[in-house]
Amino acid sequence: MKKKGNSENTNMAKAAGVVGAVTMVSRVFGLLRDTVIAAIFGANWMTDAFWIAFRIPTTLSRLLGEGSLTASFVPVFTEYLHKRTKEEALELVYNAFTILSMILAVISVLGIVFSPLIVGLIGHGFTSDPRQFALAVFLNRLMFPYIFVISLGALCMGILNSFRHFTAPALSPVMFNISIIVAALGLRSFFAEPITALAIGVLIGGVLQLAMQWPFLRKFGVKLKFRFNFRHPGIRQAGWMLIPAILGAGVTTINVFIGSTLASMLPGGSVTYLFYADRIMELPLGVFAIAIGTASLPSFSRHVAAGNMDELKSSISFSLRLMLFLTIPATFALMTLNLPIISVLFQRGAFDATSAIYTSEALFFYGMGLWAFSIVRVFVQSFYSLQDAKWPMRAAIISLVINLVVSLALMYSMKHKGLALANSLAATVNVFVLSFVLRKKIGIFLDRSFYTSVLKIILSAVVMVGAIMLVDYFMPWDTSAGFKTRLIYLATAIVAGAGAFFISAYVLKSQEIHALMNMIKKRLSRP
Repeated sequence: MKKKGNSENTNMAKAAGVVGAVTMVSRVFGLLRDTVIAAIFGANWMTDAFWIAFRIPTTLSRLLGEGSLTASFVPVFTEYLHKRTKEEALELVYNAFTILSMILAVISVLGIVFSPLIVGLIGHGFTSDPRQFALAVFLNRLMFPYIFVISLGALCMGILNSFRHFTAPALSPVMFNISIIVAALGLRSFFAEPITALAIGVLIGGVLQLAMQWPFLRKFGVKLKFRFNFRHPGIRQAGWMLIPAILGAGVTTINVFIGSTLASMLPGGSVTYLFYADRIMELPLGVFAIAIGTASLPSFSRHVAAGNMDELKSSISFSLRLMLFLTIPATFALMTLNLPIISVLFQRGAFDATSAIYTSEALFFYGMGLWAFSIVRVFVQSFYSLQDAKWPMRAAIISLVINLVVSLALMYSMKHKGLALANSLAATVNVFVLSFVLRKKIGIFLDRSFYTSVLKIILSAVVMVGAIMLVDYFMPWDTSAGFKTRLIYLATAIVAGAGAFFISAYVLKSQEIHALMNMIKKRLSRP
């Protein structure tokens, strides 16, 4: 039995490695996309209008698609694959595709029609500037159909992940980012408001992101067909989880969205500062948190479907240790190198040193909660594998309330920094609530070895910060220096910090570093 559990953990680690590697490629293109946008458009009232308009459909798509849909559909579909025939499982897919398409079509039309009302609520600060408000409404209407194609893409991702295929879904965002880059560089001269080109790129990118997954679905015998059995038991089973999953799986997205809304009431550029800081956060979140979370849900669901609760506990503990081994040093690094990271990536063209400093302040306070943002995903996936969406929803509501209260308390004294700090504090509370409830639900799942591993990871991260500070002592950071000088500083600090962390983890005999080295040795020893 134990052997089987270890095998599943190994499969999960391999799947997370595939998703992480491919997602890294996608995130690099995402950073390139943001660098191009920052250089061309800077940080001003027009970019604020675009990012608010962009946030609305993307937030809805993450809640309805990437968050709640995947979380509610995958456990049910996995159960069908293991306990029923493939034909019955495919019938579930066809009905889900039909119902989702109808819901998304209605949402898209309503979003376009009521765009002025939505933008007025979400970007309330824009109402005092008619030109900015009008631009935000226009861009929002143009991009709202994006929710249709990207949410269907999330359904395709859930299906492929259930078949243990992770590469295509993780790689598809590359097409989205390339589309926006091409639009920003080649289409802006065709519009009276050049930033309109970005909205066109969003639409085209969404279509390409969906289309990229279809050939892989056909390989598994999945052809998306229309079925109108609204009483299908699998649909009803997933449907009961869908509404609470919208809050449970999307709490981080909602909190960031709240921050953007409140930032529209702050000085111009605040929305953009938060957006770019959040984009940097999404790099480690995508490579580590989303990768491990995506790989863990099918594995957790298999344990639950087979009734192997001990193996479920083992997999949860394994996922958390792996997650923290990656995200704790990333947390320390983002907080220590916040300004060099933002400056090297975005400080050029219309995005000046002042914009870099303000954005780095937001990154510091976002980075403070990176570890919490990451492991929340493992906890949420654990509950969804048990087909319990109620407790993630309750924890999310608590988190949302804390985020809103702290944001309102800090936004005028700390400006955009207070909004980022509120987000991190809310994520931390979410972690502790879910951890407490999960222990009550399945029993003790974290033993002494887990806490020993975490302590070793924290000590190694402290050594890493010391190495970075040593680099700064001999090569002081200068925001006004040329790009080459700033790049050399950042590269040197990253190499020194990473080296110090891994050496320290090895000396402290961290289980994770030794497991990683063993995996690398096995790969290299293969003919």
